[in-house]
Amino acid sequence: MKENKRQKGSYYEEIAAVFLEKRGLQIREKNFRCRSGEIDLIAQDERYLVFVEVKYRKNGRSGSSFAAVGREKQRIISRVAMFYLAVHGYREFPPCRFDVVGIDGEKIHWIKNAFDFCS
Repeated sequence: MKENKRQKGSYYEEIAAVFLEKRGLQIREKNFRCRSGEIDLIAQDERYLVFVEVKYRKNGRSGSSFAAVGREKQRIISRVAMFYLAVHGYREFPPCRFDVVGIDGEKIHWIKNAFDFCS
């Protein structure tokens, strides 16, 4: 069951990556993991380093895809982003943004700067 969920997640993350690339972002990394958690996509959008959470919902019965990115998930993504910056040798913080790509059925929605860094 867990592998099925991971495969489904990877499938929709790839759809999101193609969607973002068509809009000019360069995907730098997929599924960046550390002890604290995972970031689905890390991209470059001109001067911004973008940390992207991808959420899929088959239908609206369990809420929208964006509703699934609550405060705790934002904290996890923020911690993982800090780790990514440290591991990749950033001495100063580049301009960063936290985006969410929501896939609801066949519709793809992209919220730039969906949330601020959470400590």
